[in-house]
Amino acid sequence: MSTKTSIIVSCGLFTTLFLFMAGFLVRFVSENQQDMVNNSYNSRQEILLSQNYRGTIYSRDGEILAETVMDSAQNETRVYPFENLFSHVVGYSTNGRMGVEAQANYYLINTNTSISNKVANDMAGVKNPGDNVFTTLDVQIQQVADEQLSIYKGAVVVTEVSTGKILAMVSHPDFDPNEISEIWSSLISDSESSVLVNRATQGLYPPGSTFKIITALEYIRENPDSFQKYNFKCPGYYKYDGNRINCYHGISHGNVDFERSFAKSCNSSFANIGMTLDRASFSNTLQELLFGGELPLTLSYSQSSTVVSTEMSDNDMMQTSIGQGQTQITPIHLNMITSAIANDGILMKPYVVEHVENAEGNVIKNFKSQEYRRIMTDEEAAILRELMTAVVEEGTAKKLSGLSYTAAGKTGSAEYGSVKGESHAWFTGFAPAENPEVCVTIIVEGAGSGGDYAVPIARRIFDAYFRETKK
Repeated sequence: MSTKTSIIVSCGLFTTLFLFMAGFLVRFVSENQQDMVNNSYNSRQEILLSQNYRGTIYSRDGEILAETVMDSAQNETRVYPFENLFSHVVGYSTNGRMGVEAQANYYLINTNTSISNKVANDMAGVKNPGDNVFTTLDVQIQQVADEQLSIYKGAVVVTEVSTGKILAMVSHPDFDPNEISEIWSSLISDSESSVLVNRATQGLYPPGSTFKIITALEYIRENPDSFQKYNFKCPGYYKYDGNRINCYHGISHGNVDFERSFAKSCNSSFANIGMTLDRASFSNTLQELLFGGELPLTLSYSQSSTVVSTEMSDNDMMQTSIGQGQTQITPIHLNMITSAIANDGILMKPYVVEHVENAEGNVIKNFKSQEYRRIMTDEEAAILRELMTAVVEEGTAKKLSGLSYTAAGKTGSAEYGSVKGESHAWFTGFAPAENPEVCVTIIVEGAGSGGDYAVPIARRIFDAYFRETKK
C-alpha cells in the first residue's frame, strides 16, 4: 500500500471514529440532559437560577404546594403553604433537594416563558419565571391520610390502579420544609434521626401477613388444579422438625381451606403451605415481583429483599412463608404488587408529576401513564382478588365490609425487635373490589394488629376518595 493510500485510509478511519464519538456524545447529552443539569457539580444550575426563579409546584386540582415568593428587593423565599403535609413527597430545595423538588428540578429551574416576557423581564432587570409542575397529588386525600396516621410513625401510599398516579404519600415523623434551613444542622447531627426518611419509599419493614399474598400466588402457580382442595386443621400452631409457628395470639382456626386460611390470616396453615413449595420456583416468583431488584420509580427508594433458596433451613422457610424472618419490603413496593393484582396482573409505573406548564399556562410536557410489565397472569390476579375480597367479607379486614362501596385487601401484623408481641400494623388493598379504582397501602409502626389499626385508616381514605370522585 502506497504512502498516499495509507494516509487516505488513516484519515478515513479517524474521521469515522470522530463522527461516531460525536454522534454518541450528542445522543448521550440528549438522553441524559436532566441528569447532567441536576448534577451538583454542574454549574449550569447556578447559571439558570441567576436568570430564572424556581417555578411553582401544584396539586392535581391546582392548589399551590410550593412556590417562590419575591420581596420588593427581589429576594427569593421558597414557601410551602401546607407546611408538614407534603414534606416528604414534595420535599425541599434548600440544603439539597428531595421529593418532587428533586425529581422535577430540571423543569422548575428552566423557563419556557414567551420571548416578549423574557425581553420585558430583561429590561426590568428581573428574573424569568421557571416552568410550573403539576402533580398527581390530591390535597383532600393527603389530608385524610395524614390525620388518620396521626401521632404514629409509619407511612401511607394511595395510587390510582389503572394509571399508577400517586394520589397521596404520607410519612411520619415529618417536618416543615419552610424551616429546613433552621433545623438542618440538628437533623444531620442526630445519627438516630429518621425524620428526613420517606418511609413510604425508603422504609424497610417485615411485611408480616401481607406477604401471604405472595406465598398464596406461588402455591396457586404450583397447584393450579388442586389449590381449591387444600385443607388444614389449625390448633393454633404448626410444628415441623422441631420448629414451631404460632398463630396470632395463639388463636385456633380449626379446619380451614385455602380461602379461609387467607381470610383468617392463619400462620399455621401458611407455614404448612410454605413447606410444600418448590424453593427454586418461589425464588423465581420473588424476582418477577421485583424483590432484590430495581423498581420503576423516579422517587428515591430502598430495595425490598428476601431470601428463598434450597439451602435455607426449614425454620427460615416457615418464617418467610408468613412474611417474617429476613424479608423486608417498602410500602410503595407492596402497593405496586397490590395494584397489579387489582389491574389484572399488569404493573403500572407509579408517577407523581402529571405535566409541566410555562408561566402563560401552555403545556410544555405531559407525563402519561406507562405499563411496566405483566407480573402475573390475569387468572392469577383474579384468584388473588377473590381471596382479598374474602378478607374483607369474612376475615381480618371486616371493618371494611357493609359500606357504600366494596373493598378487598390483606392485613398484617409484622413482628419486629426482640420483645415478643411487638408488631407493625399493615393493610394493603383496593376498592371497589369488583372494579378496582384506588389502591391503599398503610403501615403503622409498633401499633399491633393490622385489622385494629391499619384497616380503620384505610376506610377513611377510601371514604375520602369516593367523596372526591362523586363531586
